[in-house]
Amino acid sequence: MSVEPDPLPELLQQSAAGDTTAASRLFELLYGDLRARAQQVGQAANSTLQPTALVHEAWLRLADRERPFADRAHFLRAAARAMRSVLVDHLRARATHKRGGDRVRVELDDVADVYDQRAVDLLVVDEAMQRLAAVDPELAQIVELRFFAGLQMQEIAAVLDTSLSGVERAWRLASAFLRAELADR
Repeated sequence: MSVEPDPLPELLQQSAAGDTTAASRLFELLYGDLRARAQQVGQAANSTLQPTALVHEAWLRLADRERPFADRAHFLRAAARAMRSVLVDHLRARATHKRGGDRVRVELDDVADVYDQRAVDLLVVDEAMQRLAAVDPELAQIVELRFFAGLQMQEIAAVLDTSLSGVERAWRLASAFLRAELADR
């Protein structure tokens, strides 16, 4: 029994070269996975942005890249960043439309484990993540993959090509940093 090769690397390369057919096939191949992750993240963020809209907006941002994706892991890192950016931009836009702001509360107990059974403002989380990235970009990337891409620890380890224990250790550090940052709020 022969194993079919993963078409993703070739499609990523062809899409980056401007092949619109490859880009369409790539979108079809990844859409279900991205939408499931977007639904998970959107529910955790208590966002009014529909998963389909989140995926499409993130896809548009990913398609605008000038540099090609090296592989699936590179794509997933970029997708997490794009979904984070879309959600934060959406919340900022909503906040500017209402006097006094319209900040959305995010349940982090399932996704980020930062505050046990408490909600925090996604915009505040984004600001804390920016401070974390200034201190340690790798820790911020792990939080981004976990929270905004909905990856499990094992998946994060595969994406970052590192050990599961290393990711779990980094997660604990990142959670402690965010807990301290968010406690002040």
